[in-house]
Amino acid sequence: MRGAERFIRTLKEELLWIRTLSTVEELRRALLEWARRSTEHWLLNHYGFLSPGQARRGLMLKQAA
Repeated sequence: MRGAERFIRTLKEELLWIRTLSTVEELRRALLEWARRSTEHWLLNHYGFLSPGQARRGLMLKQAA
């Protein structure tokens, strides 16, 4: 499955099919929270089983050194 397709599938499975959102503002807040949580908790093989946030912080530390 391609990256964008997987992203949309995951978004649906973890947020949109689970919650009923009444307003655009409620959707916006739910999407921001979902993105924040996902960035800190997804473990990706591409990053050596680190979350994207952990990989980003490690790269920034490496570049600063």
